[in-house]
Amino acid sequence: MKGISTHVLDTSIGRPAEGVLIKLERNMPGAGWTPIAESVTDASGRVSQLLPPNEHMHLGGYRLRFDVETYFAYQDKPTFFPDVIIQFEIRDDSQHYHVPLLVSPYGYSTYRGS
Repeated sequence: MKGISTHVLDTSIGRPAEGVLIKLERNMPGAGWTPIAESVTDASGRVSQLLPPNEHMHLGGYRLRFDVETYFAYQDKPTFFPDVIIQFEIRDDSQHYHVPLLVSPYGYSTYRGS
């Protein structure tokens, strides 16, 4: 199945990050970054499909904006990075793009998953 998915792992507690708000944006020619969808991670820290059913994946720039400040505030933990923004490029719209985030209050890491 093609599309865009993610999961968030909280490395400070070694568990999935449930309840993280994620916004998906697309770089539209002439219009800049345009919101496409938003979702919240489930109990396993995942969002299995960020593209809405009526949205076709296009070639070009996309970005995910993770609201980690609210997630850590709920745990009464301050964070250095209030938003984590991951920008990536779709070069083959027949593939599935999985973009995981490993996060802690003072750092994060990401990679192209499978």
